[in-house]
Amino acid sequence: MRKIPATVITGFLGAGKTTLVRHLMANNQGRRIALIINEFGDLGVDGQLLAACGVAGCAEDDIIELANGCLCCTVADEFLPTISALLDRADPPEHIIIETSGLALPKPLVKAFRWPEIRSRVTVDGVVAVVDSPTAATGFFASTEIERARPDHDNPLEEVFEDQLACADMVLLNKADLMDAADLAALQGDIQARLRPGVKAMATRHSALDPLVILGLSAGAEEDLDARPSCHDAEDGHDHDDFESFAIHLAEIADPAALEVRLIQAIADHAILRLKGFLAVEGKPARHVVQAVGTRVERYYDRPWKSGEARQSRLVVIGQKGLDRVAIEAVVRG
Repeated sequence: MRKIPATVITGFLGAGKTTLVRHLMANNQGRRIALIINEFGDLGVDGQLLAACGVAGCAEDDIIELANGCLCCTVADEFLPTISALLDRADPPEHIIIETSGLALPKPLVKAFRWPEIRSRVTVDGVVAVVDSPTAATGFFASTEIERARPDHDNPLEEVFEDQLACADMVLLNKADLMDAADLAALQGDIQARLRPGVKAMATRHSALDPLVILGLSAGAEEDLDARPSCHDAEDGHDHDDFESFAIHLAEIADPAALEVRLIQAIADHAILRLKGFLAVEGKPARHVVQAVGTRVERYYDRPWKSGEARQSRLVVIGQKGLDRVAIEAVVRG
């Protein structure tokens, strides 16, 4: 029996994973593709964005959303039952795409494909790591020499980033259009040197690459886990105590541009890693999307509010442990 291929899309917060999923679905050539979207935090933004994109196969009923945690920590409780249910459908998918949380380690998820319940029925066609190139080029994920010299050194950002690269069968250096040629070439050389033999780092804009390449790696990743080292290989388990998230609920917004200024201030003052969500704007019939990676903020209207849908403004904030929620909310609310 032919195994159903699954593609695991990993990458740090805001790298462009959801954009890649949307691109793959828009160019899926009629294949039945199942989507599993995992987010860190209890507000599922990415799944809602995909459901509103108007692409075939991205309707709400086509997307399985696993929020409030990382799949690498909830494999037994959430992922395995979800995969089993997909495989047992009368009309099972021809391909499965799994978008992990930006804080997830891909290796524990790939390891789950060795479980007897699914090993004979599905295989990991490939692990694709999406990198926010401008952020990576700043050294955001790297420790300083002084930090590395400390015996108690622990950089959770670096660990997550390195684990995602180490498990990858392909790396997309995304947002390449935001970099000059020399800086991009330097980053590509640096990333390429960290990858396993045969794994390529390719520059992309808006995560656009031929779906036949991305969904046709034939890696069988679950069969060579020893070649995919992880910072957490020696641990019995893994958690995300280094990170936290919370949601901010707001009334309708009169001036999104003024709110953006306050968001940038909050992000800069409190080292917020990721901020995203939806706004209800006074007098506007459409939902307003806010996405921020560091202090880079993107805003746009994505779809009209549905009949009977509550016009709510909700933002999810993600950062390292110790976020000052009271202070952040005070700045955001103005």
